[in-house]
Amino acid sequence: MSILSLRDVTLTIEQQHILRGVTFDVEQGEVIGLIGPNGSGKTTLFNVLSGFLPPTRGTVHFKGADITRFSPTERSRIGIGRVFQNFGIFREMTLEENVLVALEALPREQREVLGDLRKAVHATLALVGLEQHAKRKAGALSGGQMRLLEIARTLKSGKELFLLDEPTAGVSPKMTQDVATLIRTLKENGKTVLIVEHDLPFIARICDRVIAMDLGAIVVTGTPAQVKQSKELREMYFGADPTT
Repeated sequence: MSILSLRDVTLTIEQQHILRGVTFDVEQGEVIGLIGPNGSGKTTLFNVLSGFLPPTRGTVHFKGADITRFSPTERSRIGIGRVFQNFGIFREMTLEENVLVALEALPREQREVLGDLRKAVHATLALVGLEQHAKRKAGALSGGQMRLLEIARTLKSGKELFLLDEPTAGVSPKMTQDVATLIRTLKENGKTVLIVEHDLPFIARICDRVIAMDLGAIVVTGTPAQVKQSKELREMYFGADPTT
């Protein structure tokens, strides 16, 4: 059974068609890249998946359950985690305080599974090589370190499906590799990842499949190599070839 299924997801706002019949399935453990030019509907689709925008038509199923009308809080509780493009950390707090706040916000049964939260905090930071910075304020981190911190604390919060919105934005090449390594670790742990990203070489390196969108609709889907060679992708980014 697919962990995530979208059927005819459509969103119309003030007579503007933002999403147009988006339909696809995601298997557990897959890493899927969502690509397309600005305005193609990628982030809007993430807003629908995370519950911030209800679709005008269509359904979203997670682990077989219809979550189309679930709130963001309800989706978080059942295992959907989102890392936003803009850093969602508390810059004036230390790294360990940032992680502790996220873990303390979990339902009691999830906190009990984690055991000693202080130990869980340091295990989270160690996962991404930031344990030595535990006492530093998060605002002193580089962009790549902030991204790693966000993803790691989402993982430790027990999420199964990760929605990563441009994880390499503002990140150095070296830290981009660290982000890629962490995403591979998520996959090895059976987690499922959807990534909105403009860095196509990054997508090609880490994704099992790519879904290309334009004007709110899916244009082409396949392996990174298949999508890269597709006529649809060339037309989307460079315009139609008048000779064809």
